[in-house]
Amino acid sequence: MQWFSNENLARRLAKRLVQVIITLFGLLVLTFIIGRVMPIDPVLAIVGPDADHSTYQQVYLQLGFDKPLWTQFIIYLSTLLHGDLGNALLTGKPVLDDIVRVFPATVELATMAIIVGAGLGIPLGVLAAARRNSPLDYVVRVISLAGYSTPIFWVGMIGLLIFYAWLGWVGGSGRVDLAFDGLVERRTGLLLVDSLLAGNKQVFFSALNYLVLPAALLGFHSLAYISRMTRSFMLAQLSQEFIITARVKGLTEWQVIWGHAFRNILVQLLTVVALAYGSLLEGAVLIETVFAWPGFGSYLTGSLLLGDMNAVMGCVLVVGIIFVSLNLLSDMLYQIFDPRTKV
Repeated sequence: MQWFSNENLARRLAKRLVQVIITLFGLLVLTFIIGRVMPIDPVLAIVGPDADHSTYQQVYLQLGFDKPLWTQFIIYLSTLLHGDLGNALLTGKPVLDDIVRVFPATVELATMAIIVGAGLGIPLGVLAAARRNSPLDYVVRVISLAGYSTPIFWVGMIGLLIFYAWLGWVGGSGRVDLAFDGLVERRTGLLLVDSLLAGNKQVFFSALNYLVLPAALLGFHSLAYISRMTRSFMLAQLSQEFIITARVKGLTEWQVIWGHAFRNILVQLLTVVALAYGSLLEGAVLIETVFAWPGFGSYLTGSLLLGDMNAVMGCVLVVGIIFVSLNLLSDMLYQIFDPRTKV
């Protein structure tokens, strides 16, 4: 029976993997078409507005824009399968190298933000559900509403004004104080980790000082979503008959809430937190722009403003792969840990 269950699990995961491959291919086609129909001339972005017609025509032919669209797509797919996303206009380097360089900064920011969001959002959601219609519940719901409805760029500017310019509690724009920039060797790209590996406490605390405000504000945005979903999941569990049975048996309220109800929503929360983390990785564009954070979002914004379609298409593909991968991971965890999905 166990072998049969494992065989069914493998079959479901294989089917899910095929769906992921089809989804990624569809994303690839969509990204390519958008890159070709956008009202931005990549040739003009390369040669500049002052180039003569012969120079423009030469670059136009070099890029293969004279070929049919399907031929261009096959060429693009072939180069992509070899790990070549083209060169970026902004840096003149391969797009893949640029993404590898800037992405750790966004990972560091998003990871700290999800720690804040999940670390506060889950307990608040559980307590709000356990004290339904109490003042605590109303406070949590107001916080969730504020996190959903308040524009993140506005919150970022207000945060800089209050906590940096007025109170001076945190660092301002950037990732580290200029005096410490470049002092530690880049190993992982995560400045907090690299500074600890180098044993440089000054760089570590400077980086942490600059990280805390954007991470907290980004975490507040994810906290709103996580706390709301946690509250909803918990309310559904607290209305079940097994909760009434647990209370009749004389279990404490702590045991009922955390030992029974909360344990039943752990798998659902894994999916919620994973998707929230993916959203932070690709949705940090505005907060990185406000804080001049040298990450993936800033790179994508600069590429869009420059009309660098190689970089934009590469970034879009990375975002799509992240979301699909996290979705697949969540689905696998759901299949493995939730007994209700096992046949």
